[in-house]
Amino acid sequence: MSKARIGLVGLGVMGANLALNIAEKGFTVAVHNRTAARIHEFIADAGPLAERLIPAETPAALAAALGSPRAIIIMVKAGAPVDETIAALKPHLDPGDIIIDAGNANYEDSERRARELAAEGFRFIGLGVSGGAEGARHGPSLMAGGDASAYAEIEDILTAIAARFAGKPCVALLGPGGAGHFVKTVHNGIEYAEMQLIAEIYGLLAQVEKRRAWDIARLFEQWNEGPLRSYLIEITAKVLHALDPVSGAPMVDVILDRAGQKGTGRWTVIEALKLGQSPLMIEAAVAARAWSSEKDRREMGAELLPAPRHEPAPPILDADLERALIAGRVIDHAQGFALMAAASEAHGWNIDLARVAEIWRAGCIIRSEMLDDIAASIREGLPGGLLIFAPYFVEMLEEAVPGLRRVAAGMILRGQPAPALGAAIAFWDSMRQARGTAALIQAQRDYFGAHGFARIDAEGEGHHGPWAEGS
Repeated sequence: MSKARIGLVGLGVMGANLALNIAEKGFTVAVHNRTAARIHEFIADAGPLAERLIPAETPAALAAALGSPRAIIIMVKAGAPVDETIAALKPHLDPGDIIIDAGNANYEDSERRARELAAEGFRFIGLGVSGGAEGARHGPSLMAGGDASAYAEIEDILTAIAARFAGKPCVALLGPGGAGHFVKTVHNGIEYAEMQLIAEIYGLLAQVEKRRAWDIARLFEQWNEGPLRSYLIEITAKVLHALDPVSGAPMVDVILDRAGQKGTGRWTVIEALKLGQSPLMIEAAVAARAWSSEKDRREMGAELLPAPRHEPAPPILDADLERALIAGRVIDHAQGFALMAAASEAHGWNIDLARVAEIWRAGCIIRSEMLDDIAASIREGLPGGLLIFAPYFVEMLEEAVPGLRRVAAGMILRGQPAPALGAAIAFWDSMRQARGTAALIQAQRDYFGAHGFARIDAEGEGHHGPWAEGS
């Protein structure tokens, strides 16, 4: 049998679907899995594509099945399993061979692996893959970081398997080392916040206004025909239409209200704080998932804590709900892109942020029509480097933010949690104030710690207040 063009380790759902995608595009793939039985089961189920799949029961067999230079995709659980897989492969590889980590890796691990492998003569690519199982099978958004010569070797494969928007592949080499995985992490952080926004709007409609799931679904279907058109709005409508085959009730009503998370949202927040950034909406979304896990305490709180006492709040219009989602989505993306810009500068990655927006237009979970406008605004140049200052979005937000303000206030008055909506309006109001309230904080810090401060009428950071004179 002729040599395979590329190898793949890890035949879980994502790995199996990615292998089938590659094979379907005409490339021969050598496949390996820790459990050998899974390899043969996978090939047996591959149908006509099996003729482009070569089973390899050992790392040595995998290496022997590949042409030179070898390129191997690793699709195993992030962290130690990736390092273990690399260690098992290295004895069978030659200098110049390429290792591609396509899992949800922490970018710092990718930076380390790139350095270590380069020192041993190997080439490394950290590949962010977005789109879930369906995307892996039929076209994901691909965010690559690492060795440029290695990327050139496999660019035709990545281009072939990637999703397409207006005929253009949603894949790019975004920078060296961990650049690709950092961008994927921020993608997931933006995803967290957008899902939380949608959940908060759903909570108002379902829990406060007592609308039925299918009525809410129809509202999301309407919104998906306008400025909110996106994958997440689309699937929200589908989820809310679905019925439980056991009880016949809306499926969403029989699901335990405790959200999971795999770490990328937390990583986004942690890395942002290291860089002196604060993607407030992502932080709120991560916190909301953590609060959701406190099911027992929330049930106790429902018994012990009083409901809000207030005069009847003004009604919230459906049009304002749509505006709130529009404004929240723009602000969410603004914070995410500002974080990527800060990381790119700190690490010297030189990430093309417009290209990031372009490769997110199809295949990935946060794909939406708005990303086209984001890419165009970045290419025109962002005033202050912030998306909400771009002329196109200034005009959009002028109309949408009043709705966001009314919805956030209305939810607070009704006692309905709105962490992401509240974070969105807090960021907006903070960024429109030429003079904020941090002067008082600086005065307090100087009073108890003699930290010093800058004055508005003098140079330097080492000024102190009169309270220091008698201390």
